[in-house]
Amino acid sequence: MNIDVCAEQALAAWDRAALLERWTLREPGFGLPEAYAVAHAVRQRRMQRGEHVRGYKIGFTNRSLWPKYGVDAPLWGTVWDTTLRLLEGTEARTILQGLVQPRLEPEIVFGFCGPAHAGMNDDELVRCVEWVAHGFEIVHAHFDQWRFGVADAAADGGLHARLLVGPRVPIAAFARPAAELTALELELWCDDVCVDRGRGSAVLDGPLAALRTWLNAMAQQPHGWSVTAGDVVTTGTLTDAWPLRPGQVWRTRLSDARLAGLCLRVDP
Repeated sequence: MNIDVCAEQALAAWDRAALLERWTLREPGFGLPEAYAVAHAVRQRRMQRGEHVRGYKIGFTNRSLWPKYGVDAPLWGTVWDTTLRLLEGTEARTILQGLVQPRLEPEIVFGFCGPAHAGMNDDELVRCVEWVAHGFEIVHAHFDQWRFGVADAAADGGLHARLLVGPRVPIAAFARPAAELTALELELWCDDVCVDRGRGSAVLDGPLAALRTWLNAMAQQPHGWSVTAGDVVTTGTLTDAWPLRPGQVWRTRLSDARLAGLCLRVDP
């Protein structure tokens, strides 16, 4: 297996909005170590051409979705300055050009004021966080009909396409961030119909728990990815991932008034 060849294939699929053949079907022994080697090689190429790392996405933290998508573990990918949007308010518009089979995920997002690392407990982790927000991650898959193994998805940038982050709330506004975010409830509406409901507890028992699990897992990979001040990390979908189509209007309602619901219009 040639990691550089796989990386060129992944980057070309991103640039051309094209489908890929699954590496797990054509490369014997292609597992998560190989997948993150490919992701690292893609990351190096994107940095070399002028893109800047802005943080990370954690995916497949919602265990209830593992059987549907045929995965059995969380994954992660890079968030870029070209894919991140910090919203000034609660409304946004997007187009689907350049995306492949896009879907929408409502998530909880953290902004970091200091470095975070494996082995931290909740209190230590909170001290590294500046703000928390509700956001929409748009994910997409370069594999036909969203059929892939977890290693395919990890190599494909964690399926990350775009991240839209709503109003940022200082973490100090939460007396017990772990418990309060775990208890959060969310409704997802499309064109005035409630299509799904979710809870913070769905993402590996809570958004902060998802951060800890991810930091510990990422530290086991040899590529030296780290979390530093200024990084943005989104922790996984509270609901299923819903297909995006032009003309749709998506809204969220949250049980915690400190976190604003969002409205996303998908332009033709």
